[in-house]
Amino acid sequence: MFKFFKEKLKKALGKISEKVEEPSEEEKKKKEVKRGIIEKIKAKITKKKISEELFERLFWDLELSLLENNTAVEVIQELKEKLRKELVGREVSRSELKDIILNTLKDEISSVIEGVDLVELIKEKLQKKKPCVICFFGVNGSGKTTTIAKIANLLKKNGLSVVLAASDTFRAAAIDQLEEHARRLGVKLIKHRYGADAAAVAFDAIKHAEAKGIDVVLIDTAGRMHSDVNLMDEMKKIVRVAKPDLKVFVGESIVGNDCVEQARRFDQAVGIDAIILTKADVDEKGGAIVSISKVIGKPIAFLGIGQGYDDLMKVNKESILHSVGI
Repeated sequence: MFKFFKEKLKKALGKISEKVEEPSEEEKKKKEVKRGIIEKIKAKITKKKISEELFERLFWDLELSLLENNTAVEVIQELKEKLRKELVGREVSRSELKDIILNTLKDEISSVIEGVDLVELIKEKLQKKKPCVICFFGVNGSGKTTTIAKIANLLKKNGLSVVLAASDTFRAAAIDQLEEHARRLGVKLIKHRYGADAAAVAFDAIKHAEAKGIDVVLIDTAGRMHSDVNLMDEMKKIVRVAKPDLKVFVGESIVGNDCVEQARRFDQAVGIDAIILTKADVDEKGGAIVSISKVIGKPIAFLGIGQGYDDLMKVNKESILHSVGI
């Protein structure tokens, strides 16, 4: 995770440092001897004042590195303004400049990455009503169905009972896939035939949970592009009928800014409460992880890091900063 991000950031910092090059120790000594008693102005030999023009040149290398790693423009612009206030008009050495950039970048990443404890959030919801109904949305191939199985496994381990709703009645084999997960996990699955009303499946699952005293209903839905009007309307109908307590967007971390834009569109359509980013273990850039909470204003519940039922990772800022090399 973040391998490409780390390499690009290192190269960018190297280029920036070259533009504020410190003299060598030998050059410093020559200047000291030459100037003799003018020791008090030594700082001017080793430091450089950052003008607005120089700042733009310096930031370009960092901006390019962040863009190559799929970092959202909103995050880059916010970082730029923070660094501008910190640097313009100030005299800094090469080492000071690197420290300022790294510390500001660390603060920015820490501020934009927002996590949430989904299990605790569900338990809070259950204190008010039962069952807690959760709808999962996302585009085709994002790993939504497998993610639902992982969440069911996690909830069972935390002492909560679960029923699955196979409301993806559109994709071939979607019901069979979820049914196999339900069998392996030992949880109930509510399903209808392919082509059936997806909202009706969700409704039946909720009624089953109410009758059996089940804690949580996890509703799988058909993967859909935000441009598919019919499927987006179906999604809105599911939300109207099921009245979910939580709406979770599942997206692929590896598609970067496309994932952020998808989340934005789904949020505009139905309003999402949390995000799960899949395939984070093979995402060498990490821009979506860094950007999505800032842009969408919603927390990341988990990162998917494999195909196993236990392959979910909570968002850990320190771990992410370490992976980036900060």
